[in-house]
Amino acid sequence: SSSLRSASSCGGRGVGGMASSRAVAGLRRSLLLLLPLAVATAGLSGYFGTKSRYEEVNPYLMRDPLSLGPSAASSRLPAACTPLHLRAVLRHGTRYPTAGQIRRLGDLHSRLLRRRPFASSSSSSSSSSSSSSSSAEAACPAAADLAAWQMWYDENLDGRLAPQGRRDMEFLARRLAARFPALFAARRRLELASSSKHRCLQSGAAFRKGLGPSLNLGSDELEIEVNDSLMRFFDHCAKFVALVEENDAAMCQVDAFKEGPEMRKVLEKVASALCLPVEMLNADLVQVAFLTCSYELAIKNVTSPWCSLFSEEDAKVLEYLNDLKQYWKRGYGYSINSRSSCILFQDIFLHLDKAVEESKSSKPISSPLIVQVGHAETLQPLLSLMGFFKDAEPLKANNYARQMQRKFRSGHIVPYAANLLFVLYHCDQVKTSEQEYQVQMLLNEKLMVFHHSNETISTYAGLKEYYKDLLENCHFQEECELPKMNVTTGDEL
Repeated sequence: SSSLRSASSCGGRGVGGMASSRAVAGLRRSLLLLLPLAVATAGLSGYFGTKSRYEEVNPYLMRDPLSLGPSAASSRLPAACTPLHLRAVLRHGTRYPTAGQIRRLGDLHSRLLRRRPFASSSSSSSSSSSSSSSSAEAACPAAADLAAWQMWYDENLDGRLAPQGRRDMEFLARRLAARFPALFAARRRLELASSSKHRCLQSGAAFRKGLGPSLNLGSDELEIEVNDSLMRFFDHCAKFVALVEENDAAMCQVDAFKEGPEMRKVLEKVASALCLPVEMLNADLVQVAFLTCSYELAIKNVTSPWCSLFSEEDAKVLEYLNDLKQYWKRGYGYSINSRSSCILFQDIFLHLDKAVEESKSSKPISSPLIVQVGHAETLQPLLSLMGFFKDAEPLKANNYARQMQRKFRSGHIVPYAANLLFVLYHCDQVKTSEQEYQVQMLLNEKLMVFHHSNETISTYAGLKEYYKDLLENCHFQEECELPKMNVTTGDEL
């Protein structure tokens, strides 16, 4: 079935390396040395993948969370264009770890606690137990620091929105209102929808709160519509669930990388730092230690002792592991990943169409503002469907070195509070009627370059023409139907 065509099978070996990429990497490295020290000390935070702070993609927000950024002035449209309709698809704000991650962290932490007596028993019998214990700690400072670390995560936190996540959303709402004042003006109708997950509903409420009372909606409590068919389309796509989500073979590239030489090196290094036998660790436990480093920064804005286990080189390897999973489960790895998002893609264009029709017949725009809160798993497939961040070569277990300059870096695409905007404009003083309606797309408040025009603005007609096949021939029910024939999933993939 064409929807399951993969970018590669796990059996195949990657194609030969590109000679030029090494030269480029060398040049990049020498340029990096020229960066101020402050940037260099940021160290690991650029490699946290989907657990990245929004500030990683827009560092100016650390100084001023309401700044519209250095490019704000240059991205203005011709004076004759007025925004008619804005559609925003957001990822929820910073969240706590999931119950599964918290369980694995508890497991790793308890292994460190159990390690301490063994370390001390290896000391000579003449020394007192306290001095032997302290000598073990001196020999293994990282393990001692982490054993003393307070395990404060509770499984009840299970992926809930953190206080920082509320701030992410409130500030995002205020920046969008400043960027598009006409659309966010009082008495304009805001339609707010969300996935059924608590963190998304809370993100929606925080976004609404950020807009303040100026929206004059008659009451403080704007209804948030739950819409999982658009925000969690992947749950309703039988083919995706059976052949990717619940099929272990689909993640074979991820599994192969976990066992590969790059991860092995990180594993050995972490085991050595923790004075644990390498057999007591695996890729998942090392990943959970790295995730904890990322969570502590995003949630508490602290550098966690867990971070001390990793160098920048290690962080790049662990970022690649995260990106491999995103690529094969939500990105270009299997075409059903992105095609399952057709339902959302078409809904976006349905509302753009409606706004154009209303404008042409001089009616008020019935939905000037639609904001929907979903997940990284909502945005990544949609961006892949539209062809963004596609590398010439698929991400695989055996081409880590060749993918150093890859476009597909999930932390740059879908950090916490990631947002994709479609803005429809009506333009006066145009030469052709086609130019009357124009569109811009912004990802994380930065203008995107359209593939078909190589510009950051497109006529609406031109954009529809470019995506004609997806708009007319991608049918969610058909795409997501499981193949009738009785084949083994291994062959399918």
